[in-house]
Amino acid sequence: MRIGDSLQARRPHFSFEFFPPKSDEAVENLLDVVRALRKLEPGFVSVTYGAGGSTRARTVEVAKRIQGDLGVEVMAHVTCVGSTADDLRGLLRDLRAAGIENVMALRGDAPKSEARFVQAQGGFAYASELVAMVAKEFDFCIGAAAYPEKHPEAPDLASDLRHLTRKVAAGADFLVTQFFFDNDAYFAFVDRAREAGIEVPIVPGIMPITNFSQIARMAGLTGAELPPRLLAALQERSDEPEAVAELGVAYATLQCANLLERGAPGIHFYTLNRSPATRAVVSALLASRQTAQHTA
Repeated sequence: MRIGDSLQARRPHFSFEFFPPKSDEAVENLLDVVRALRKLEPGFVSVTYGAGGSTRARTVEVAKRIQGDLGVEVMAHVTCVGSTADDLRGLLRDLRAAGIENVMALRGDAPKSEARFVQAQGGFAYASELVAMVAKEFDFCIGAAAYPEKHPEAPDLASDLRHLTRKVAAGADFLVTQFFFDNDAYFAFVDRAREAGIEVPIVPGIMPITNFSQIARMAGLTGAELPPRLLAALQERSDEPEAVAELGVAYATLQCANLLERGAPGIHFYTLNRSPATRAVVSALLASRQTAQHTA
């Protein structure tokens, strides 16, 4: 099913993101994680590229197996990094041949060996250019990225919003945000987007915290701010890994419940290829919803 249709048909709408493993054994382990999460009936799962587009072949392999072997709708990431336009056309034809209907069109991050993104000769400089090509030449449902607290490379919120409007005008059917921890930042962003004329669904991205040092590093890279009270609570538990994970699950559960109550179209979970935290959050949300229905 095309994700744009799925977002309209299913509430609450949950989806999960994975990155492609580097070995055959790790691929099998990932498929086991997807099997565990499949019980929660996700609207789709997404499969990323590695940093700098380094795992493109694995992305296609894993996407094919999740959709073909497990019967779960897949959104495959496609990035501009290190690829010509013709390279990307070949990849898209391969995905289409595998029956995949949904892609996430991204500029992508520079490889660790490079200080900044460099446009490949014969490639694209911006995600909007990739979106436009996919929309013009293929029949995919197209997702694009959004940044409630702005892209780290953007000079300000206004500039970042202008880039986003170009992606939507080029043909993006829905948006998925970078992870964040302040729901007010998400809703303020949605208000700005609507005022700018963006009408497509904007799905919030959530990453349940399971490791303090890891989330602090990732938040620093993406520009996601940890609210002071959450940061203080994490610091108090920094030498208690289990307590950090418990707090992370509790915080994400409350955060997601609030997002859905205030009208978010669904939740996209960044799983880091693990299932326990995400399963705990979604299971709690579903149980709460069932209890509310029974007592209504």
